[in-house]
Parts: sequence; structure tokens; C-alpha cells
Amino acid sequence: MPSIRSNTDHPDAAVPLATREQDVKPPLRSPFLWGALIVFITFIAYWPVLRGGFIWDDDVLITENPMIKASDGLQRFWLSTEAPEYLPLTSSMWWLEWRLWGTHAAGYHAVSVGLHAINAVLIWMVLRRLKIPGAWFAALVFAVHPVTVVTVAWISEQKNILSMFFYAMAILLYLEFDEKGSWRWYGFSLAAFVLALLSKTAVVMTPFVLLGCVWWLHGSMRPKDILRVGPFFGASLVLGMATMWVHHHRALVMGGLSGQTDSFLSRVAGAGDALWFYVYKAFWPVHLSMIYPKWGIAAFEWSSYWPTILAVGCLIIFWWRRNSWGRPLLFSSGYFAVMLFPVLGFFYISFHEYSWVADHWQYHALIGMVALAVAAGAAMYRRTGDGGRWIGLAASMAVVAVLVLATRIRASNYGDSESLWRDTVARNPQAWAAHYNLGNAYFQTDRLQDAIGEYQEAVRLKPGLMEAQNNLAFALLRAGQGNEGVAHLQAVLQINPRSADAHYNLGNALVQAGRVDDAMGEYQQAALLKPDFAEAHEGLAMVLVRKGQVPEAISEYLQALRYRPDYPEALNNLGLALASQRKFDEAIAHIEEAVRVDPDYADAHYNLAALLAKQGRIDEAISQVQSALKLVPNSEKFQRALGALQQAKGAGKSD
Repeated sequence: MPSIRSNTDHPDAAVPLATREQDVKPPLRSPFLWGALIVFITFIAYWPVLRGGFIWDDDVLITENPMIKASDGLQRFWLSTEAPEYLPLTSSMWWLEWRLWGTHAAGYHAVSVGLHAINAVLIWMVLRRLKIPGAWFAALVFAVHPVTVVTVAWISEQKNILSMFFYAMAILLYLEFDEKGSWRWYGFSLAAFVLALLSKTAVVMTPFVLLGCVWWLHGSMRPKDILRVGPFFGASLVLGMATMWVHHHRALVMGGLSGQTDSFLSRVAGAGDALWFYVYKAFWPVHLSMIYPKWGIAAFEWSSYWPTILAVGCLIIFWWRRNSWGRPLLFSSGYFAVMLFPVLGFFYISFHEYSWVADHWQYHALIGMVALAVAAGAAMYRRTGDGGRWIGLAASMAVVAVLVLATRIRASNYGDSESLWRDTVARNPQAWAAHYNLGNAYFQTDRLQDAIGEYQEAVRLKPGLMEAQNNLAFALLRAGQGNEGVAHLQAVLQINPRSADAHYNLGNALVQAGRVDDAMGEYQQAALLKPDFAEAHEGLAMVLVRKGQVPEAISEYLQALRYRPDYPEALNNLGLALASQRKFDEAIAHIEEAVRVDPDYADAHYNLAALLAKQGRIDEAISQVQSALKLVPNSEKFQRALGALQQAKGAGKSD
């Protein structure tokens, strides 16, 4: 790749591939129009995402997260370590979004696509300041690159997008400071970087990036440049260590993970494999998957280290030739490797339980390879002269068209959990997590036999996966295979007697079998092992009602609601228990709350109607039964109740 020399601080240094004004600015006069075009094309590429739903851990982190729903959630996100990860700025955004969109996924997706488009515009501005040729086109390619689909379509990864926004702002502001020397811009840059870290600490390597940008612009790193990034290193160290502590003491413990157990040599060998994997996907983004196969690493075989040796060797050669053709290669590949360093395996991340690599980990680094490819294309275009202008334009349009199409196709696989995990299983049949999550998707749509098959495959691939064992047993129970379900749960409890979920599911199975006393013991054990297990308290209460111990049952229902205030079944059943004690006003209040929490709860509408009728509130009772019939039109019970209420109303009028 040719180099062009210019008036830099270092007389022997080569500058970016082009320095002429027309090479680094778009031909139209208004940058706003070019930025708007990036946003427009981004929305075209990601339009299928706007019709998508929630996937994987979106419910745990957002829609079913008590801290997101809590009025004091903001304070707890910032001032406590209750959350599995310390991402207070991202969590605060989710807290606000929950109040705007609730359980409507389209709002969250619109935010993700919009922020991603803005990030692409910011990247364009950064590349322009760095005088990278083809800056606008590189930003557009980043915007519609299929590797970014997982980050944009997976709502939980808004942390990636938000951190990229502040990360790009920090670099842009620092370059403004470097050019003009105003410390105001330095302060803004440092503040933006701290906000990026508070969104996601994937940007922890930013100080090295800033030094790289200074080297690229001036040909060397001066002592003052190193001193200036000192506070950035300090922020990285403090918030990076805090994130690692929370991750190891919260995320790994909550997920039942043991953490990193492989040797340092294994990590060195695996880092090279991972790095080249990301290079490959950046230039040839095909066969993308939510979870890639997790390859084995033979730490005592010399061949395992060749990818790492090759990567380090390339960087050394580029450094050796940094004053000529190696300069752009060193800058782009160095940036790529630096930004990926935290996820190359040297530090254990819970996602390593599934795979050593993931597309969303490349989000911040991707622009390094994209800018290199576009700059190389720009250099070839300049060599062809004016005659090659139309060829270059046609080639650029073709690249964008192919990427947009590939991104739209990839985005369609993220429409819902079932389509996502079906695609993942097809690409990686050994992904036990994909089989498990696909089983969950089938279970939620009552495709019980399909769910049982996926759970069985997950258990075969990972025999110690207690969640799959429990869900398999529960699916067997729902499918009417009670004996198999009980036997399976008993086997699970022999392996892990402290599994609260297994005790709870076994309690459900025993209730179905009519073994109420045995079920009571299982529910009690589940609640003992996991005191905030609302479902276990509710199950125990139902057993107590059957045994005629209603006051004790009411106490358990209240315990369930203490841990899960919006639990519609507990609210409804508590109302029935209170009604049996002739506490009708309290009973009606609780069942009304159940209907408010879950308007589609037909039995709650029916039960509320019965209590209202007892108090002579016939019109209200009729309205509730009609609501139940809208939900279950063929219910004879509801139809009979409506007829009786209408007859009672007619008799009242005649009197």
C-alpha cells in the first residue's frame, strides 16, 4: 500500500493515505445531508429489527427485572452491587425505557437502531479528523455490516451501542483538544469516556487508542501525550476493576459458574485463534451465529501457538515498516487488536461458558478492519484516475447493497426467540445453550414434545445443566407424563439436593399425582433453600388451602406477594382464600389487582364476578364475566355464569 509524505511533526513519518481536502471530505457541501444518508440507509438495513421481540436475557435484565420496575431503581443501580453487572448508565436508560415502552419491544429496538446510526455518523467524524480516506464510506459500511446485527437486534446489548456513542464522542473531543489545545475539550473528552465506561467497560482500552491517534497524526508520541492520557488510564483502572469484581461476585455466582480454570498458556494460544476469527468475520461476514462452536485448545502442542505467533509477527513487521507501507497497517490492526484484547480470553467472561468468540464483542473493534479495507480501495481508486470513477462508484454501491441485504436477512433471524435459536442450532448443533433456549421457546408456545426433545438434547450435550433437567421434568409433567417427570426430578435431586427449582417442580408433580402431603414438603424445602422464591410460597399456600389450613395459606400468599408484588396467580388465589374467611372487601381488592396486572387472566375475571355478585353489584359482575368470555368464548362455565347474572338482573328489575 503506497504512502504519502506530508508536513508532520516527525520528518520521516508517513501520514494517512490521503491528505488532499477532496480526498477526505464528501463532494456535497452539507455534512448534515451525508450524515442523514447514513442514518437513512441504516434504518433500511435494520428495518426487520423494529418488528422483533425480546430474546435470551432481555426479560431477566429488563422486562422482568425488579430493579428496573422499582421506583428507587436508579439509586440502587448507581450506589449498590445488586445488579449482576455494574453498568449504571445503561441500567438507567433501561429504567427510563421501561417507563416509556413497558413490554413493547418496538420502542427499545427503535432506540437501538437510532443510536447505532448515530454511532456510525460519529465514526465518520472521527475518521475525517484522522484524515482517513473514504471516511464516509467506511462509516456506512460499519453501519450496515452484518457482524453488528447481534448488537443492534439484542436489546440487552444496548450497553454496547451506548458505550460506543460516548466512546466515539470521547475520541472526537480529544482530537479537538489535540488540535486546538483548549482544556475545555479535554475535560469534555474525559467526561465522555467515563460515561462510556459506565455504559459498558468494553471501552477500557481507550487510552491506548488515544495514544494511537496522536501517533497517527503527529508521527510520534510525545511525553506530554502520555501524561495527558494518565487520567484516562486511571478511569479505566478503577471502573475496569470494579466491573471485574461485580462480574465475578455477582454474575458468575448467580449463574453458578466457576470462572476461569484453564492455564495462562491456553489463554495465550486461544487469543490468536480468536483474533484471526474476528479478522475473518470482519472481511467475510458469512455463517454468522449467536453462539459459535467452542473449540478446544491444546496448550502443550506447539501448533496451537502459531496463530498467536503470526499475529504478533505481523504487528512487529508493521512496526518495522511504520515509516512507509506498514504505517496504515500498524494503525488499523493495532487498533483492532487493542480493542479486542479484553475479550481474547485473558480475562474470564461468563459468555465463555458457551464460546470463546462472539459477534457483539467485535462491535467497537470492527471499524479498524473496515477503515483499512476502504482506505485500500480508495488508494486503488486514485491510481485509476478519472476514468475509474464510475467503476469505483458502482463497486461501492454494490458492496453497500450486498451488505444491506445480508444485514436484513441476518436481522430477520432475531425476530423472536424461536427463530433465533433455530438458526443457532442449525449453524452450531453442539450448542447446548441454543438447544436449551429453543426448548424454552417451544415450551412457552405449548409445543411440549418439541420442547422435551430440545431439553433432552441440551442434557445430552451438558449433563450437569440443572436448568435443562428441571425444565425437562416440568415439560414432561405438562405433557401428561407425570411418572417420568417425578422420576426425572428425583434423579436431579440426587445429583443436586439443594436445587430449589427441582424441589418446586417436584412439588407440582406430586400435587398432580394427588400426593399433597409429599408436595407440601417439597414446596417448604424450595422456600427454605430460596426464601424469595415467590412461586414456592404460592405452591405451598395452595397445598395448605387443600388441607383446610386457610390462615396459614394466607400468610404464604402474602409472602409470595412480598417477593413478587405483581404475581397475578397469587393475587387471585389470595382473594379466594380471603373470601373463604368472609373478608370480601379485601378479597375483591386483591382479585381486582390480579386483573389489573394481567387483563388476560380469564379465571380472575370470573372469580371477581362471583364476589361482586355476592355483594349485589350485578352490573359490575356481568362486565367481568363478559371480559372472561372475550378471552375464552367457548367456556360453558362462563356462559352459564353470564346467564345466571342476567337472569338475576332481570328479576331485580321486575321486583
